[in-house]
Amino acid sequence: MRAISSSRGSPDASIGVVAATRRAAPRFARLRWPYQPGALDVAWAVFSLLNLIAIFWFENWETIPFHFIWISLTLLYGFRTWPLGPTMWVLGAVMVTTASGIGFDVWRGADPPQELTEVPLMAAVFAGLAWHARRKQSAEDAARLISEQNARLLSTQRQFMQDASHQLRTPITIALGHAELLASDLTGQQEGRDIQVVIGELSRLRRISERLLVIAAAADPGFLHPEPVVLDQLTMEVIRRWRPTAARRWQLGRLDGVTVRADRERLGLALDALLENAVRHTGTDDVIQLSVIRGWPGMPVRVIVADSGSGIPPDQMHLIFDRFRTGDDGVPRGTGLGLPLVRAVAHAHDGDVTVRSKLGEGSEFELTLPEPGQGEPGHGTPAQDGLSDELGEDGRRAGKQGSARR
Repeated sequence: MRAISSSRGSPDASIGVVAATRRAAPRFARLRWPYQPGALDVAWAVFSLLNLIAIFWFENWETIPFHFIWISLTLLYGFRTWPLGPTMWVLGAVMVTTASGIGFDVWRGADPPQELTEVPLMAAVFAGLAWHARRKQSAEDAARLISEQNARLLSTQRQFMQDASHQLRTPITIALGHAELLASDLTGQQEGRDIQVVIGELSRLRRISERLLVIAAAADPGFLHPEPVVLDQLTMEVIRRWRPTAARRWQLGRLDGVTVRADRERLGLALDALLENAVRHTGTDDVIQLSVIRGWPGMPVRVIVADSGSGIPPDQMHLIFDRFRTGDDGVPRGTGLGLPLVRAVAHAHDGDVTVRSKLGEGSEFELTLPEPGQGEPGHGTPAQDGLSDELGEDGRRAGKQGSARR
């Protein structure tokens, strides 16, 4: 067993400070790893030449410089995967020079002839490593190409969605306005029903175009306009808007006073979509409850929309956040873009949305937002009490339960 030691170059040298002047910037840029390919090649050539001289110079110590040459070549090839032609030329040159050094020692009687067998053995090891390195490089090139193609495809799809949604909004709005004017002038019962169908479908198309535009723009850097948002107050404003639209047992759960930095408009759209989904899957006697819960320090804030409606089948739980997924029961349930919009808004805020549901017992959607900053928390108790009066006995009971849990 031969002990072989090798020295390695300095580790990654990254630029951690900003250059004071523009003239200094190129010098710092040259310090980045990996170094310039030519510098690596020249450094290896000088190192190998010194070791080759040592093979000829030291009569009984040729083993260490011999292996240094081959080991350094293998390490260099890990950083510099040359094309096949230069690789074969370098391999041949190293084989000839190292065989000459070992052969010189054999000629002068310092080593037995069997030492010459190390040259083809080391060449075979290097060839195997080079083959695997080239396979790895080919796989990485293919993966990078596929990734670039996918990125271009996604960018094209996103741009198409934005353009199509934006271009559709104006004609849909105009057509809807004319349809509403016609509805006010029609006196026949059948004509009135027909025009209401037209108005309903145009309204649905407008909601689809608006939500597609939001979903497509969610990946843009300027999608959000953050500001301090008092979540409990926003939640109460949303439930005030929705209460007259559907005869449900609206309730307030636990409302923690908490302020987060978020886009108020986008967050309101997400809450509207969650409530719309709850209304569509509940009946007159079902409960829809909103809660805002601030966890322990470092934990995200949770906005929860729970209902006692029909629930979600287990085999559809992983599909409900897909676009245009409205259930497989054949019942029309809206645009199929509400929950995807919620997910897009949540991810844009570095949050998430999850669901827990049991078929026939209801669902609970949880929108999580990052931990709030050091802003003053909102104080929702007076407004909550007033809203509880509006909601009736169910709202007062739920509000008291929420306050007791705080």
